[in-house]
Amino acid sequence: MAMEIISGIEYINIKLVIPHPNNPRLIKDDKFKKLVKSIKDFPEMLELRPIVVDDNFIVLGGNMRLRACKEAGLKRVPIIKANHLTPEQQKRFIITDNVGFGEWDWDILANEWDTDQLTEWGLDLPIPIDFEEPMDPKEKNESFIIEVKFDNDTDRQSAYNKLIADGFKCNLKG
Repeated sequence: MAMEIISGIEYINIKLVIPHPNNPRLIKDDKFKKLVKSIKDFPEMLELRPIVVDDNFIVLGGNMRLRACKEAGLKRVPIIKANHLTPEQQKRFIITDNVGFGEWDWDILANEWDTDQLTEWGLDLPIPIDFEEPMDPKEKNESFIIEVKFDNDTDRQSAYNKLIADGFKCNLKG
């Protein structure tokens, strides 16, 4: 059974769009400031990722974008009405729109992208670590503790063995 969904972007007064009262997703502090800056610097992004609302203009997807648009001083915002979704599908959309699937390929980001731009755009980059030459804490007269969680014992043991082989002092816990 094929479903044809026809939806278009509308631009409406931002005051008509209502934040979802049960939105489970938040962006705080610096990340929110980066989102506001992103909207100010690149408002065209909103046309590619408009705010998704129900028939009553309650946000299903884009609560933080709406908040950032208000902070950025926008008077009108692009929306798409999800009037073809059932109430259960709307509820599901609120969560699945915010689930972060996948992972970043840090090597590609480090080698093919400008890390300053990535940070400016709101991506939190890990602290660069050189895994080729393990640091010997005795040489630096410093020591660090790193907690790593594994999904299974095989991966945990493999990482432990590699670290020990590279000369690190490790303790297995948990």
